[in-house]
Amino acid sequence: MTLKLWLTTIVLASFCVSALCLSSPPEDLNKIIDGLQAKYGSMTSMAADFRQHYVDQSGRSLIESGHVIIKRPNKMRWDYTTPEKKLFVSDGQKLYFYVPEDKQVTVSAVKEGTDPRTPFMFLLRRSNLRKDFESITLSNESPIFAGDVVLSMIPRRAPADFKKLTVEVNPQTNQIRRMTNVDAAGTTQTFTFDNIKENYAASESDFRFTTPPGVQVIKGS
Repeated sequence: MTLKLWLTTIVLASFCVSALCLSSPPEDLNKIIDGLQAKYGSMTSMAADFRQHYVDQSGRSLIESGHVIIKRPNKMRWDYTTPEKKLFVSDGQKLYFYVPEDKQVTVSAVKEGTDPRTPFMFLLRRSNLRKDFESITLSNESPIFAGDVVLSMIPRRAPADFKKLTVEVNPQTNQIRRMTNVDAAGTTQTFTFDNIKENYAASESDFRFTTPPGVQVIKGS
């Protein structure tokens, strides 16, 4: 995938956990919203194993997996391990997308308004989640994990190709376990998270990138 596609993927996922604006939401929905706000509003970092399933409008499918670390403010590291090794890093000022097999790294600036490139980063930067989504409802979709609930969310402000988001939440822990985005073109991105560690003690070195010898550096927009 191109850097632009990868950045779009991460942006879409970044809206994963905010709450909603309804005229009179049910009490249990309010409880989930408040729980998400309390948990992620105070969280400074997190780490998790992830599985990403991409399906485009033609039915082409790609499944990848790896490990992600996120830390305030605007720092993250995605290590893709299967089926191909890739690395996506933000040091808070620059974004690095490195594909070892291609011997290329694309470098671009972290810009205001496009900082939330990763799941949870959007949430970690917000103090009032109810303002960020125009609507949210309890979905009839079956959860992957027993006992979870699934929320259907429509963002108030989002990229033009961001159409709908479904989020699977553990109502006991308020953890996000899965998220799925469907864009205007019909492309679906699903992220499933496991082994989630809240307030993970990440090292600053996790968010540094040094270009390996012989790797071409491409300047992104």
